[in-house]
Amino acid sequence: MSQASLEAVLSSLGPVTLAVSGGVDSMTLAVAAHRLLGADATDMVHAVSPAVQPESTERVRLWAGREGWNLRTVDSGEFGDSNYLENPVNRCFFCKGHLYGAIAALSRRQVLSGANLDDLGDYRPGLDAARAAGVRHPYVEAGIDKAGVRRLARRLGLGDLAELPSSPCLSSRVETSIAIEPMTLAAIHAVEKLVGATLAPETVRCRVRHAGIVVELDPPSLAALREGDALTAAIASLLPAGLAGKPVRFEAYRMGSAFVGRRA
Repeated sequence: MSQASLEAVLSSLGPVTLAVSGGVDSMTLAVAAHRLLGADATDMVHAVSPAVQPESTERVRLWAGREGWNLRTVDSGEFGDSNYLENPVNRCFFCKGHLYGAIAALSRRQVLSGANLDDLGDYRPGLDAARAAGVRHPYVEAGIDKAGVRRLARRLGLGDLAELPSSPCLSSRVETSIAIEPMTLAAIHAVEKLVGATLAPETVRCRVRHAGIVVELDPPSLAALREGDALTAAIASLLPAGLAGKPVRFEAYRMGSAFVGRRA
C-alpha cells in the first residue's frame, strides 16, 4: 500500500466530491482527501435513508465536525423506486444509481467512492452504476485493498475508525426477491443492537429469509450462546407484523448469505 500513490491520484483529480457512507473505506478516503486537497477542493455527501444505520450517519457528522468537512446529507430517493424495493439480484445498482444522481444534482465536481481492490473480486452491481456515472475509485487506482485502507487509517491517526468492522447497508440483510420495507429494516437494526448488547459478538447479521429470521454470529459467539430461548423470544418481540411468527434461528456468519442469484 502506498499512501504516496493515493495522494498522487487525488492530486491529479482537482476539486472532488466524495460519497461518504460512514464505513472505514469512505471515511478514511475523506480524511485523506480533505487533509491533502483542503476544504475548498473537497465536498462530502452522505445519503440518509431507512437502509443506512443511524450510527453511520452519526459517525459521518462527528468526523465532519472534527475535520472541518463541507458535508451535505441527501435523500437519494431509492425508496421511491420499485426496481429497488423489489430487491432483485442487482438491487445495489439502483441504490447507487440514485445516490450518484443525487450527488450530480448537487455538484459538478469529480465524484469519488471508497471502493478498494478487494471489492473488485465480488459481484458488486453498485460498481456498474458508478461506471455509468463516471465515478472514480482512488483506492483501486492506487492499488490499495481493505487491509491497506486500515493501515492508512492507522497512519492518519484515525483511532477506532481503523478497526471499524464492515457493515453493509441494512437492505443487504434481506434475501433476494423479498421486498425491501422500512419497517423490516428498522427491525433488523433493532435485532442487531439487541444481540450486540446481549452477546457482544465480533460479528452479527440479522437476515430476513424466505424460511425465517436467521441471526448470524461469528463462530466463537455462536459457540458461546447459552440463553438461546430467551434471546429468541426477545428477537421475536421486535419483529413487525409482516414477519411475526416466522421462526428465528442462529447460524455461523457467512458474508453475503442473503444474496441469492447469479449475475446475468
